[in-house]
Amino acid sequence: MKVTLGYGNGQQEVSIPNRNLQAVLLPQETAKQEDEETLLRKALLHPVGTSKLRAIIRPGEKIAVVASDMTRPLPTGRIMPVLLEEMIAGGARPEDITLIFGLGIHRHHTEAEKRKLAGEAVYERIRCVDSEPEDCILLGYTSRGTPVEITREVASADRIVCLGNIEYHYFAGFSGGAKAILPGAASRAAIQKNHSHMMEPGAESGCLEGNPVREDIEEAGALCNIDFILNVVLDAEKRILWAAAGDPVQVHRAGCGYVDSCCRRKLQKAADIVIVSQGGAPKDLNLYQMQKALNHAAYAVRDGGIIIMAGYLGEGMGEPVFEQWMREAENPEELVRKIGREFCLGGHKAAAIGAVLRKADIFLVSSLPDSQVKEIFMHPFGSVQEALQTAFQKIGEEASVVVMPVGGSILPDLK
Repeated sequence: MKVTLGYGNGQQEVSIPNRNLQAVLLPQETAKQEDEETLLRKALLHPVGTSKLRAIIRPGEKIAVVASDMTRPLPTGRIMPVLLEEMIAGGARPEDITLIFGLGIHRHHTEAEKRKLAGEAVYERIRCVDSEPEDCILLGYTSRGTPVEITREVASADRIVCLGNIEYHYFAGFSGGAKAILPGAASRAAIQKNHSHMMEPGAESGCLEGNPVREDIEEAGALCNIDFILNVVLDAEKRILWAAAGDPVQVHRAGCGYVDSCCRRKLQKAADIVIVSQGGAPKDLNLYQMQKALNHAAYAVRDGGIIIMAGYLGEGMGEPVFEQWMREAENPEELVRKIGREFCLGGHKAAAIGAVLRKADIFLVSSLPDSQVKEIFMHPFGSVQEALQTAFQKIGEEASVVVMPVGGSILPDLK
């Protein structure tokens, strides 16, 4: 069977013998949906747990709309025209609305990137800025001691509207919801304290109840007084499949249920070989982002198996501290031990990769130099097909194979 994987702005194709192919894990096909604009308008017309947005805002109020940065697939440019129309219907003036791209600890955007994210018409009509992790206002502390330090543009607004895309997240359970605020619009100290709970029980992909990271995020959202959210779920082509708006927690829970119905896939047994991709750009910009797909692949592979990961990684490692930890470690085990001694943003993803490397070998198909791939305990290959042939040689010609073309969006379930 031939399987096509997204790889940067292109593709990788791999041919797998039918006798070896255990499963191709893809989101469940859904019935034909209404067009995106209709889904968004219906969400705004019938909010969950709140009044309509146009009834919440007041003329003259300063409104902060918090959206994702370019490392996330949220189609802000397709959402904002409908949202802007709703706010203006409530009496808001374009000059009182600011679109803030929540960077977390990621790099700032260029003006061209902000224009592309917002969409040409919206960019020309309202202010579009990045969050500023170094210019925050302290709003209080969560019960776990996280300082709720939120970028000034958001914290000083009269109304806060958050956008988000809901998919699995490897320690917050799911993306979306109040995650637009923490980590999206928060200070580095706030993010670091929140993320330090990632090694605790319950902090895992697809888990909400008892998840210390998610609970901390939602406490921060409550302290920030989020007025309204609009969250979506996307298909593999990044089209909107589902949308809901209103209360930050109720909308998020509904979206998580939808994601589980589409994307939690049961496996009868762990595979010898797992082939995984993030689905191409922008999710495979760097290794820092690719870690999400790798984490899900680890749920599907047996101990001592092989994960073949395909990601273009045009921006390399993606985060300085993460790169430093990966390059300075003597072995994967050191990465896991180190995060227990000194939690550090950037280092947390290195530790997560170290945990996967303790379980399976990683064959990496990317644009990184071979020497750099070897330096971080992985095996470089020029194509997925070449990597698979080598994996068969190592494990045996009868090895079972699971393929995850959009690895960050699919949660293998062996329970």
